[in-house]
Amino acid sequence: MTAIRKILSVKGSYLKIEIPEDLKGKDIEVIILPLNEENTKKTARKKYDFSDIAGKLKWRGDAVAVQRSMRDEW
Repeated sequence: MTAIRKILSVKGSYLKIEIPEDLKGKDIEVIILPLNEENTKKTARKKYDFSDIAGKLKWRGDAVAVQRSMRDEW
């Protein structure tokens, strides 16, 4: 199933929607919903705070040599 979501600004009483080629000739469903604060709060995602897992890796040895040996295992 293909889902297309567009947020548009309506300036008149007409709305033009361009349909992708793969949907031409097929039955489709069009739903028009007003965009308000309730709808945007549900879809807005909070950014994850990586500060609790961020850090610095102390590597001992030759990183390039280890990478090459891992690649050679394939």
